[in-house]
Amino acid sequence: MLKNHKYSIGENVRYTAGPFTRAGASSPSSFTVVKLLPTDGDEHQYRIKSNGEAFERVAKESQLDHEL
Repeated sequence: MLKNHKYSIGENVRYTAGPFTRAGASSPSSFTVVKLLPTDGDEHQYRIKSNGEAFERVAKESQLDHEL
């Protein structure tokens, strides 16, 4: 059984794009967690939002890191 989500709603996180991101894509790396999502297999998921984008993204816990 999985532990609780590592990040919480309202927390600022860094998003590290996965291997399928376009080379040279200049996506923002600072995001805010807006919703905790159910797990996908063995990993928690989050809905995250950047101030510089009009849309939200879904990210797996392994794609996120604490904001420095």
